[in-house]
Amino acid sequence: MYLLPPSQIMTVKSDFVTILSKDADFMTLCQTLQVTDEVCDRAWTIWKAVQASVDKVLDTQKRLWAACLFVAVIDLEVASFTFTQILKAVDLNVKQFLGLLKKMDVNLDTISTKVNSAVTRLEKKYDVSRALYQRFEKCVGVSGKEILRSCWTMFLLAKGGALQMEDDLVISFHLMVCVLEFFIRRCPPSLLQPHYQSVISTAQSPPTRTSRRNQSKAKPRQAPPEVDVQLLESLCKENDCSVEEVHTTFRSQSPSPCLDLLLTFQATDLSKQYEELYFKSRDFDSRLFLDNDETLLTPKVELAAMNSIAQLRVDLITSGDQPSANLAVYFKNCTVDPTEEVLQRVESLGLLFSQRFGQAVGPRCVGLGKQRFTLGIRLYYRVMESMLKSEEKRLSVQNFSKLLNDSTFHTSLLACALEVVMATYGGEILQNGGVPVETDLCFPWILDVFQLTAFDFYKVIESFIKAEPSLNKDMVKHLERCEHLIMETIAWREDSPLFELLKRTREEGPVEQAEPPATLNQPLQHNHTAADLYLSPVRPSSRTLPAPESTAPPSSQPSALATHQTPRHPKSNSLSLFYKKLYRLAYMRLKMLYTQLLTSHPELEPIMWTLFQHTLQNEYELMRDRHLDQLMMSAMYAICKVKNVDLRFKTIVTAYKNMPNTNQETFKHVLIREGQYDSIIVFYNLVFMQKLKTNILQYASPRPPTLSPIPHIPRSPYKFPNSPLRVPGSNNVYISPMKSPTRMSPVMTPRTRPTSDKFQKINAMVNSSDRSLKRSLDMSSAPKPLKRLRFDVEGQDEADESKPAEDSRLIQKLAEIGTFVSGFT
Repeated sequence: MYLLPPSQIMTVKSDFVTILSKDADFMTLCQTLQVTDEVCDRAWTIWKAVQASVDKVLDTQKRLWAACLFVAVIDLEVASFTFTQILKAVDLNVKQFLGLLKKMDVNLDTISTKVNSAVTRLEKKYDVSRALYQRFEKCVGVSGKEILRSCWTMFLLAKGGALQMEDDLVISFHLMVCVLEFFIRRCPPSLLQPHYQSVISTAQSPPTRTSRRNQSKAKPRQAPPEVDVQLLESLCKENDCSVEEVHTTFRSQSPSPCLDLLLTFQATDLSKQYEELYFKSRDFDSRLFLDNDETLLTPKVELAAMNSIAQLRVDLITSGDQPSANLAVYFKNCTVDPTEEVLQRVESLGLLFSQRFGQAVGPRCVGLGKQRFTLGIRLYYRVMESMLKSEEKRLSVQNFSKLLNDSTFHTSLLACALEVVMATYGGEILQNGGVPVETDLCFPWILDVFQLTAFDFYKVIESFIKAEPSLNKDMVKHLERCEHLIMETIAWREDSPLFELLKRTREEGPVEQAEPPATLNQPLQHNHTAADLYLSPVRPSSRTLPAPESTAPPSSQPSALATHQTPRHPKSNSLSLFYKKLYRLAYMRLKMLYTQLLTSHPELEPIMWTLFQHTLQNEYELMRDRHLDQLMMSAMYAICKVKNVDLRFKTIVTAYKNMPNTNQETFKHVLIREGQYDSIIVFYNLVFMQKLKTNILQYASPRPPTLSPIPHIPRSPYKFPNSPLRVPGSNNVYISPMKSPTRMSPVMTPRTRPTSDKFQKINAMVNSSDRSLKRSLDMSSAPKPLKRLRFDVEGQDEADESKPAEDSRLIQKLAEIGTFVSGFT
């Protein structure tokens, strides 16, 4: 009799127990989806971990088992069921299943980076496909179910074959227009809608008798054109897209690669071809949109990108591809004329942009990249001219030689213009409940293309927004989000010049702070323009420069870090402003998280902020290749530990996931040491705590460190002039700021002029209100948990209850306005 060694006996016993412990229904699900034993075992292990981590089951067991199987297949990288097959097995649609996966990640380690990437890709592709199909339903010009199915299937095949990046909404839509043109042109006239019948008949009208006689004597008849231009123009007009862009992208070459691809598909079994593509990708079956299949049903969304693109093209229609006459004058007024370098730089960056665009989207889309670059160039020249006019007015000079010969300034300005164009074309806004759709061309893609550092790019954002009034509210928010991303993580990459600036600042002693703590509770006010920031020295010499902002600490809050009386050189404007914005963003994020978790401990907020601010200012190396929120969560946990407040890291992370603009990689994938990454908890224990242990323990001593002032959090510096202001104490009374006189305004008539004059008086009354009183209302000496928030004209938060008595003066002023308005309404 053969006896197994004890170790093998234990292994066999363990496997046998595992098999016996699996639920019979779970095994049935595994058999239905035809998964391997390895996947089955891994999924069951994940299920047991999830089961042990939650107080109650989030959904039916079968659905959670399916989610565990999906995670296991992705982690093990094995070919198994398709996404549609698992959805049908548990009766869920795409959004429901992806939502279940996110809820299931309660223990922070259920969903790996690999799974998260797969989920993100699926969600992107689904959102784009859903939006495209809804537009397909509206614009398809043929009848007959089978023809519709063939047309949609051919588009899916073309998208899979022609595009490397299938989640680009606009390019995919342009391809769909080409497929529709291809199909409609080849359909029997009886199956076409009347409109398309007339377009086709006009384009293909039979020749006259005279022309037939001439044809017999002429050369042999030429083959029909590859594209019906009139039909293509009609389709583009109906769908608010540019025929030039569609034609350039897919039909400009001869012979057309796109046409060759479509002709290839036409000669094959489309359904069989798509089956191969579908099982290769193993995601959802997009043909099911045609059947209104429940796995793909969600509330309808509308494409908003087309309207934004059309508006962008209209805004730039009067701008040229070359410097305007005004810009040429500014160039010639320079000590060193930058014209030649500007044009050479634009040409070289244009070639680079088009090449990288083609690599990201597909080689057939290089022409489209050139078109987008052209729009970016127009915006670049227009904003540059606007900036220079503002600088001329501000400084009363016309020679901007140093700025206009600064290559980094030009590259940053052009990158910002292109980011506006790319974000507009990205279709990032889907209306009616849609979600932003990110693609591989999203920020910071443009920085990588131009090899531009994020710290240099940040310098131009605010001036760009102020110089370009045509930017809509969503685009302003997008650029502000780019600025936040820079401050949160991108500017802290290993090769960032930010670290060299901070190092040089520290080497010259503590007399110069990146941002003196004593200024934190002052409003963020500055007059720095892009010119100031790009020409700001790394470390100023003793030459005369504009005086820095006052940094004297208030007498009520002495700070050991700001009491030096040694004469200072002026600050590096770019570094100083960066840190001002960084501190305000950092505190805003901390406040948001603190409000979710610790409102019962108001005394801890200023202590947490002091540690967080100290870390950013004095231990900035901890930010290298890391994220601002990683230090924020670590500071919160550290103070709770030292103050004996029971708050687990798991609780912090769970609340963090509910904050806006967060990513699970922030707490799952943290740099520990070079090349090694782990969770936020490991980072805290091995890095954060080791570096700051002495400082953290001081907060438990009888003489803790001096608290840092709470930053003043202003409204976004990028004001939206059309946003109305609700009058306090009223439910439906709003005051909208007057539009700039440079914008289009209605023509005054004798009947309307008196009303306009009264509104002018209202504005004068508002502007005459006591501004110092308003500021005192905006700033509270101690932060309080806010039950309900509203936003005043500057955007600061204030509680609805317990308003100071001085508030009555402002309310009285607004009441007077209300009485005044009622006189003519």
